[in-house]
Amino acid sequence: MEADWSETARLTLPGPSPNAPSTPITAFAFDTVQELLWTGNEYGRVTSFHGAELQKYTSFRGHASSTSRSVPGNAPVKQFLFCDKGVVSVSPRSVHCASRKGLTQWHLALPDMLDLRCMSFTGRGTDEIVVGGCQPNLYRISIEKGTVLETLSPSKPVLYTMMRRSGPYICAASHDGSIHLLDSKTLAVVHKWNVYAGAINDMDARGDYLLTCGWAQHQYRGLGLERLIRVYDLKNLKPAAPVAFQQGAAFVRMHPKLSSTCIVTSQSGAIHSIDVQNPDVPSMRYAPTFDAQLTGLELMPSGKGFVMTDTNCQVVLWGSQTNMQFTEYSRPTEFADTQLASKQLDWRSEAPLNLIGMPYYREALLSGWPNSLVHEVGAPPVKLDPAVHATLRKADYGMVGANPRTLRRYQVEDTRASLNSPGSLAPPKFLSEKPRDENGAPDGERRLSEDIGQTLNSLAINGVSDPLAYYRPVEIKYSKFGIDDFDFRYYNKTRYSGLETHIVNSYANPLLQLYRFSNVTRNIALQHAARVCLNDNCLVCELGFLVDMLEKAQGQNCQATNLLKVLGKQRGAVPLGILEDHPTNMPLTAMIQTLNRFMLHKLEESYKLAAGSPVAIQAAFAMKGSSFIKCNTCHYLQEAKDQAWYSHDLVYPPKPAKNLPRSTTPPFTRLLQDSIHRQEQQRGWCMRCQGYKAITSRRAIYGTPDVLMINAAIQTPDARHLWATKNFLPREVGTINANGQVYCYDGQDLQWHLSKRPHAITIYELVGVVAEVAAGESQRSHLVSLVNVSIGEPEPAESPNWHLVNDFLVRSIPEDEALHFDARWRLPSVIMYQAKSKSHILDDSWKRELDTSVLYRSVPQPSLSESYRFRSLAQSDPLPGSDTHCAIDAEFVRLLREEIDMGADGSRTITRPARSGLARVSVLRGDGQEQELPFIDDYIAIDEPVDDYLTQWSGLQPGDLTPGTSRFALVSLKEVYKKLWVLLNLGCKFIGHGLSSDFRTINIHVPESQVIDTQHLFSLGERTQRKLSLRFLAWLLLQEDIQQNGLSGHDSIEDARTALKLWRKYVQYVSEGSLEDVKDDIWRNGRRTEFKVPSNGARRWPETPKNSAPNTPLQHPASVARISTPSRSDVGSPLK
Repeated sequence: MEADWSETARLTLPGPSPNAPSTPITAFAFDTVQELLWTGNEYGRVTSFHGAELQKYTSFRGHASSTSRSVPGNAPVKQFLFCDKGVVSVSPRSVHCASRKGLTQWHLALPDMLDLRCMSFTGRGTDEIVVGGCQPNLYRISIEKGTVLETLSPSKPVLYTMMRRSGPYICAASHDGSIHLLDSKTLAVVHKWNVYAGAINDMDARGDYLLTCGWAQHQYRGLGLERLIRVYDLKNLKPAAPVAFQQGAAFVRMHPKLSSTCIVTSQSGAIHSIDVQNPDVPSMRYAPTFDAQLTGLELMPSGKGFVMTDTNCQVVLWGSQTNMQFTEYSRPTEFADTQLASKQLDWRSEAPLNLIGMPYYREALLSGWPNSLVHEVGAPPVKLDPAVHATLRKADYGMVGANPRTLRRYQVEDTRASLNSPGSLAPPKFLSEKPRDENGAPDGERRLSEDIGQTLNSLAINGVSDPLAYYRPVEIKYSKFGIDDFDFRYYNKTRYSGLETHIVNSYANPLLQLYRFSNVTRNIALQHAARVCLNDNCLVCELGFLVDMLEKAQGQNCQATNLLKVLGKQRGAVPLGILEDHPTNMPLTAMIQTLNRFMLHKLEESYKLAAGSPVAIQAAFAMKGSSFIKCNTCHYLQEAKDQAWYSHDLVYPPKPAKNLPRSTTPPFTRLLQDSIHRQEQQRGWCMRCQGYKAITSRRAIYGTPDVLMINAAIQTPDARHLWATKNFLPREVGTINANGQVYCYDGQDLQWHLSKRPHAITIYELVGVVAEVAAGESQRSHLVSLVNVSIGEPEPAESPNWHLVNDFLVRSIPEDEALHFDARWRLPSVIMYQAKSKSHILDDSWKRELDTSVLYRSVPQPSLSESYRFRSLAQSDPLPGSDTHCAIDAEFVRLLREEIDMGADGSRTITRPARSGLARVSVLRGDGQEQELPFIDDYIAIDEPVDDYLTQWSGLQPGDLTPGTSRFALVSLKEVYKKLWVLLNLGCKFIGHGLSSDFRTINIHVPESQVIDTQHLFSLGERTQRKLSLRFLAWLLLQEDIQQNGLSGHDSIEDARTALKLWRKYVQYVSEGSLEDVKDDIWRNGRRTEFKVPSNGARRWPETPKNSAPNTPLQHPASVARISTPSRSDVGSPLK
């Protein structure tokens, strides 16, 4: 290892798909004849990189993994070998050979290949390999033909994990820590060494030496990496003196040029170059691993460098910056042909057509077709008359039926009319358009955004209002000013907040609203979120954050972005088909019911991970009991298993036979009771019969929860019509748990038990329902929630208060409408009951038990300027409170571009906005002697692809948010969010500029009483809709020129500090009574400079208004503009 060796390149192995995170590197090696580095991952994908810059060369799937992309693969690449034909790779169930350009040469996958681990060339050079693993058989394979020449089955199978060839021997490491020397021609065992008590971690053989690293027994610590490198003399077949390595030898490689020199590394990054004949003077280096551990080491065949991998899925290249060469005599690498640039065409109207030329054609061009040959396509087919369906019968070529002759001959129907529902809601007027309409501008296409109720009163068909109008899907419309221009109050006049759409997996909004209005769920989620939880993907914490946001919003629109993002990261979500970015053919009602089951189990898992015990979450949601299995043949009863059931799919009675009288309609409580016990018939293994027999399983229940979650599971027409029965779903349900049985009652039976009270009875009241709405044949189904919000109020109400929550449309509805179901268009999907004794209990003790330790975990970042100063909060500092002011600013990156539909007339409609990700948050002290000093300056690690770092505004470069390569100390999104959430609930007031958009992207709601936005403080009111930029206000009022370097981007600390200074200026102007005069000057100077900072060094500060006669027109000629309406030319875009 030369003195100038250092890290020269670092890259992260791409994930299995474009949007998937990186996967661990399971094998890697340098090509022996070309300047290529080969890597393999657990999904069987082989990727190569060229040269010292590690330019991506080829990538192909050499081995098939049967798992989905969301779970670890089961086809990891274990080893590479190189020959003239290409590269040979091995995985547990196959051996693959491909050319260096990625073309498959041959592929072997035999039924008895179960767990292959390693391979080596035999005594026949590179024409033949032997492949083995943790399985009984070894295979001798021809490289040229790609066939198995011989299958070796030793009488005593040995499980091999590694193979290295040196001279006449193949050194094979076994699973039990021993090493076998195999004859490279006959593959017979020549010698054996028992090396380690544990497994062999790495080994290498070259010349006369075999070196090993492994796991040994340590006193009081169990197995650990041995602090020795074992050395064996292959010439004399005996051990040699070991070499000490105090850091714990993890990986070792022999130098290809120096016969007795080796490179040894530890998991923590220590690198030693040691001569085994003179080990006292090693050459030492240290590779910074950050928070990762090394997982592998490989030397270049030229000996001029090496490569390492770590647990962050990264490849780290070491060597000389000036002399980097993988192989000594490399062959040229063949690259793809360079595409020639297309010829530029002159599209000017005056350019002659013969400069472009026309192709030779035999038929008339499409532009020359007559109008008689042009027809409309893509229209929906004409719907058949229902009378035709009644007479249809099968024929050889389809279906044949009688013509009812209800239409005239050659009558044409407008089939596109069915796409426009007559009762659909017109979108509200954009907020930016309302002032124009109030000034008298006519606009007949869009109505004023006053109240959705007034709009719906005009939607009537033959004098009858459309009952589906409130239940149809609602869409957010985007103007050029973005989502802030959309009038959400048009849809919601209540104090209960809705959730926005246009977010991945937002179909879960109704279920989240159901959880939010359950006191039990609300209390558990908030109590958990306020305590210490180090799980970055904790669903309970995210549910607590969401509930708190919905309560604080008081009717303003919210979004569940963070919770739904964490939901997409949960293990096991993709196979269930509950993620919209992994679409399946599952119906929407089945998706929400599957999501309900999945969420409840994940809530238990997340709660248990933080609290150590799931007792509280099980008491809230789980029906505890035992499951019994009985064989129907021998009546053998297997041992009972204690279980907890979090949701119950309703079981409906079977359809009676045709010759039997129709049974009476069963009550809901009968279905619920049968569903709780759920006796099922199936085939299973009987321990007594020793075979698969018909078995019966049943449940015995010993404890009921505070919340009953029920999936309607409607799959048959009979079940659909059953729900259409009037008052089928009861308001209250009583349960009696006795002798392992749960008895359910409602109506008169429930009243009798309440009056007599022969047994202890638990009363559950209906919290709400997630219902599926089938809006019509031409529209997709939709989910809404119907909730009794009075249950979640601190004081009991005289009567139930039912609300329809249709995403961000919220309105009060009668109880009869909420509990009425129609088989044609509205049926329940998920039903929630809560113990009546838990109603109206809002536990806010979590506000006194906030985990404030997260505020003390901020660390200083690398200095980006000479003026950078930082001091985190210390335990001795006073805790922030309601009298604390904090200046805040955040930077973001773009994760996904906006989706735009282009109309035939060239109009652009935004169908889905761009998605941004939080990148940096800076919070400064706003009071005291250390005001303007940051105490939070965090950069957020992002584990998904970044479309644009927006360097011009964020100041971030590619790699700054990637763990392992970033120059900053990165933290998780949850940790930053919780810091802000704790400050919010401590009562701190946030000062900033344009905070509404920042808080929206962070996905947190801050009440107006805790927000001081300088963009609003210096707003010019009705004179202009323009939102003044922070830089312009700083230039004009503070005489400071901030954000000067447009290439390096904004500094969030500088922006937050500037906002804090502007707030102090505002307080000064208010105390002096000169605020309106200052706004006049802002208006006058803004019009002169177009509200931009002059670039020619113009005067920064206009003449200060005199104290005497401040309203004199002579001294303030622009004061009239304060009450006059500006002309159209004076109204600028808020985006400028």
